[in-house]
Amino acid sequence: MTAGPPAALTAAQQIEAVLAGPSGPHIGAFFDLDGTLVEGYTANTFFAESIRTRDIAAGDVARSLFSVVDGKLGGDPTAIGRHGVAAMAGREVSTVLELGERLFAQKIAASVRPEARDLVRAHQRRKHTVAVASAATRFQIEPLARDLGITDVLCTEVEVVDGVITGRLAGPMLWGEPKGAAVRAFARERGIDLSASYAYGNGDEDVPFLGSVGHPHPLNPHTGLAIAARTYGWPVVTLSEPRSGGLRALLGTAAALGGFNVGMVVGAATGLLSGNPRTGRNIGIPLACDLALAMAGVKLDIVGEHNLWAARPAVFVANHQSSLDAPLMGALLRKDFTGVAKKEARYDPRMAIAGLFVDPAYIDRSHPDSAKRDLAALADRIRAGTSVVIMPEGTRSPTPTVLPFKKGGFHLAMQAGVPIVPIVVRNAGELMWRNSTLLHSGTLQIAVLDPIPTDGWSPETIDEHVRSVRELFVATLADWPEATA
Repeated sequence: MTAGPPAALTAAQQIEAVLAGPSGPHIGAFFDLDGTLVEGYTANTFFAESIRTRDIAAGDVARSLFSVVDGKLGGDPTAIGRHGVAAMAGREVSTVLELGERLFAQKIAASVRPEARDLVRAHQRRKHTVAVASAATRFQIEPLARDLGITDVLCTEVEVVDGVITGRLAGPMLWGEPKGAAVRAFARERGIDLSASYAYGNGDEDVPFLGSVGHPHPLNPHTGLAIAARTYGWPVVTLSEPRSGGLRALLGTAAALGGFNVGMVVGAATGLLSGNPRTGRNIGIPLACDLALAMAGVKLDIVGEHNLWAARPAVFVANHQSSLDAPLMGALLRKDFTGVAKKEARYDPRMAIAGLFVDPAYIDRSHPDSAKRDLAALADRIRAGTSVVIMPEGTRSPTPTVLPFKKGGFHLAMQAGVPIVPIVVRNAGELMWRNSTLLHSGTLQIAVLDPIPTDGWSPETIDEHVRSVRELFVATLADWPEATA
């Protein structure tokens, strides 16, 4: 007898239910990897990289492809996993771990479902014991798990001898019933109440896994799992997929570039006609950035907008995930500001063109004495009324996770005697991922926090201040502030 059609839930509804439910580490939240936390299959990324670098023999490629076809036609669906492990025989664990980190940053991070990230965070806020349970290996799982703040991983383990992969499994492949058994064993070991716990999976093979808990949730389920959900009355959660390229994004990006160029030309002309480059920049930069965002269909939802003007000049610090951050900063700060770049960038043709309009401060980081002089000159510019925007992570993060902060901008604010103003950007990577050249339409969420005075700071306490400001970013991203009337 069937239990009737299952409830259909959005991510927001499921998150709301989790946050309204009981809390505590005795409640588990188990997430499948491929097709659940990420769109698609991480193994495909590893396989394609092995072919590209010729780290896999032709025979292993043929066997893997045959296993895929055979599994689709009703053969052993776990054979492809065993062939993948066998193909790693003789490789050092450290090398494969480094490969996993690199592929995560370069490719896999872009396929993480943003709503899945929010769902994980909701369980973490309720102090649940969150774990990834997957047939994948640690090489595929751990970079993402670490990024999500998940420490418990139930996975297919590979045999390692003296730091070298043997090509054999070190236990069962967690596919089908073995994954359910691993979850039940983990729950016994950790004192987890499975009847109060949650599980999320997408594949037909996840029925035993989901059936192990009291709150099973098929997530964007395959056909067989959707049938099981109808049979057992399991509520289905539908998550939206990460943005991908398309004609709309291509046209929006082209329009954004056109709008940006128009604004910069107007600014340059104004500067020439008035004989005042600063006036030209103050007109051209906001016009260019506003046009670029508008032409791409990007809107801004700003909390704490008044803090952009509460204490000028200032050193504005922002998290960095996307090429979209540059026009965003221009649209937010609008006038009387500049950025910081490495001295070598002065000779980059792209930076040379931008430098005509933005007048950035170049820092010679290779020579400490020169760097000190450059920073002293920049501090003078700040005291004269020019604010500075700095991305203290130093590079674009592949995910919303905030990278460690560098201290340069904080030393600069202390030296100039001006406040730090944090600008927290929530979802720039969703509209334009780190390695993408396409800009998608949508709404950017920004929180501008209260200015932080630097009075009383000293070189001896700077590390503590940097850590404190970074923690503000982390806390704001985890618990986004509501707009005040």
